[in-house]
Amino acid sequence: MLENIEFVNKEFFWVMLILPLVILWYILNRKKQTSELKISSLKGFKVTNSWLPKLKHGLFILRLLVLILLITALARPQTVDVSTKTKTTRGIDIVMAIDVSGSMLAKDLSPNRLEALKKVAASFIKNRPNDRIGLVEYAGESYTKTPITSDKAIVLRSLNSIKYNNVIEDGTAIGMGLATAVNRLKDSKAKSKVIILLTDGVNNSGFIDPRIASELAVEYGIKTYTIGLGTNGMALSPVARLPNGDFQYSRIQVEIDEDLLKEIADVTGGKYFRATNNKKLEEIYNEINKLEKTEIEEFKFYNYEEKYRPLVLLAGLILFMELLLRFTIFRSFV
Repeated sequence: MLENIEFVNKEFFWVMLILPLVILWYILNRKKQTSELKISSLKGFKVTNSWLPKLKHGLFILRLLVLILLITALARPQTVDVSTKTKTTRGIDIVMAIDVSGSMLAKDLSPNRLEALKKVAASFIKNRPNDRIGLVEYAGESYTKTPITSDKAIVLRSLNSIKYNNVIEDGTAIGMGLATAVNRLKDSKAKSKVIILLTDGVNNSGFIDPRIASELAVEYGIKTYTIGLGTNGMALSPVARLPNGDFQYSRIQVEIDEDLLKEIADVTGGKYFRATNNKKLEEIYNEINKLEKTEIEEFKFYNYEEKYRPLVLLAGLILFMELLLRFTIFRSFV
């Protein structure tokens, strides 16, 4: 009950320091509170043991309690009920363009590049509750996996279903993937539009030049963050299909066109990152999450309820009782 009470005028509690002085004064003067009659002998008087004189100190305790209640009331206790309403004033539309070529099955990240990406990307999506997000897949060609939507459950299900398959032509069409992402965002009314383009190779397929696609992004005011995925040096990557359908792996040189990815990021106002392991990939998405902040306006409503009135009323009631007792039951003794 008391944990929700605040005191506006806490300085009045310093007045409590006079209470020990009041108590000391009462102790020193208690004998003077009762009238005295000096006689030579009590012989001839009937002595009775009355309990009333012993209770008269209760009047002082009541007066002391009145003082405490009034000081507390002056400190102005109140409860504060705070309600909060938030309003998103600047939403961000984000499209994640994901390379799903066969090289994404390389095992230099655990368990492979694609699965590591899906895990980190899912965490990124969950941390963007106020933004709309879409997914684009690309290899030798590209297509929209999920249009931009605020329904994170749909985006997460689509992300989880991404896998390497033979539905789209193998290869790495960076220009196609970027252009498809731009196409999903060009008509967006959001204040900020962002593409996160991830690849682990070089542009070797598709009929759209990546530089043309980046110019389109600039024209529509779309910022692009690019991520080169893959360790430095050699990586255990799929090189052929076995008769049973499984992949045959061999160590091959990692090739990423970092110059192209840096150029795309620089031209569009984004930033280039290189992810050589799972931890680095997670750090990159965390950094992008910090760089692209959604502005949220928060409104707080305060409802104050004063609590001093009951204290004043209680003090008045106790004072009335004290005066009533003083001038009735204890009248002969005070």
